[in-house]
Amino acid sequence: MSDQALEAAGAPMALAEHATEHISGRTLDLDAQHGTRNTVTLLVFTAVTNLADGVTKMALPMLATRASGSPAHVSAVSLSLSLPWLLVALHVGALVDRADRRRLLWAANALRLLSLGALLQAAAGGELTIPMLCAVGAVLGIAEVIALTSASALIPALIPAQGRERANAWIAGAETVCNEFCGPFVGGLLLAAGTGFTLGVTWVSYLAAALVLLLLAGRFRAARNAGAPQARDSVNRQIAGGLRHLWRNTLLRTMSLILTVLCACWGAWLALMPLFATTVMRLSPREYGAVLSALGIGGLAGALAVTWVNRFFGRRWVMFADLAGTFAMMAVPTLTTSLWAVAGAAFAGGMGGILWTVNARTIGQRLVPDAMLGRYNSVSRLFSWGAMPVGAGVMGLLAEWLGLRLAFLVFAASVAVTVLPFLRVLTRSALAQALGEERG
Repeated sequence: MSDQALEAAGAPMALAEHATEHISGRTLDLDAQHGTRNTVTLLVFTAVTNLADGVTKMALPMLATRASGSPAHVSAVSLSLSLPWLLVALHVGALVDRADRRRLLWAANALRLLSLGALLQAAAGGELTIPMLCAVGAVLGIAEVIALTSASALIPALIPAQGRERANAWIAGAETVCNEFCGPFVGGLLLAAGTGFTLGVTWVSYLAAALVLLLLAGRFRAARNAGAPQARDSVNRQIAGGLRHLWRNTLLRTMSLILTVLCACWGAWLALMPLFATTVMRLSPREYGAVLSALGIGGLAGALAVTWVNRFFGRRWVMFADLAGTFAMMAVPTLTTSLWAVAGAAFAGGMGGILWTVNARTIGQRLVPDAMLGRYNSVSRLFSWGAMPVGAGVMGLLAEWLGLRLAFLVFAASVAVTVLPFLRVLTRSALAQALGEERG
């Protein structure tokens, strides 16, 4: 065959290859555009709803003090907001793996709007009661479980792999900063303007967040694969399947157990620090506020820096920074009452917490099938959020028996115990294999 004939015969193949490359390039560009839009949409939804959640966590106990002077009644209202994480998280995880996840986000906000609307009407008529506040708190708590579990499960389906670390960083930072720090602060400011104004602004915030979800593009149901729940399976069997998947994976199991210890320490620190700050450190309310703010600032710093520090130090040592930061949070109060030292340790703990959260979510999203992400996220949050009240209770007992400083020391020792399993299981090669990266 002549050179001209060969060239003519190869022309259609070259054109086909060029067209395939062009289509693939356009597909990648389109995925990147959708990924960016979905990241921004989920970030806005998370920030707005968590800010509103933080406001309600401040507002409902304050309203309870007006309805009753009983400390038990006020505590019951506060407990109703967090108790759903212990009672329904696993069942919500099974639901997230079966249903349209965007619709679940809408359902969560619908529950928030209905409950706040009823509370607003009762407040306007002067009919606020403790049972009603507890009921509203429980509904808002359930809505929070649904929203956070569904949003976390949506990330792998809506955001390309190369953008997930950044998305996890922004979303985790928004959850921590808006829910735990900005929300209560904003709630205090809004309550000064009146109960009706506070509830009205919060109601509008949830409505706006629900409308933002219209901008999401992609697949909202779990992929059908081997991990997908079958219609004939009972909910308990589906939950058991998710737990087995977590327990059989050595990396995920070790990460979850270490996280349980770390979150118990956080709950203990938050429970005892007010008493320690006022009786031992002799801090003023403004100075105590500075210590708490250091946690939030550290979390924000971690969210902004996680991509850079991962690249510079490697994921293993970045995650180890959470062990070091939490150890510092618990150990420093046993050594000194210096405001700057305790605040610095709180900053380190807050930053380490976000660094761990972002990397742990990224690893889980690679190792866990999409059809099981709802159950995995619910178990993970059950371990972490459920450990915080347990840590607070244990810290209270230890402080009664041993004193404040020794109580902190016991929790510092519990963090030290996690170092060996971390170093043995979360190796550089294990993390690289989990994420499909080349070993450096």
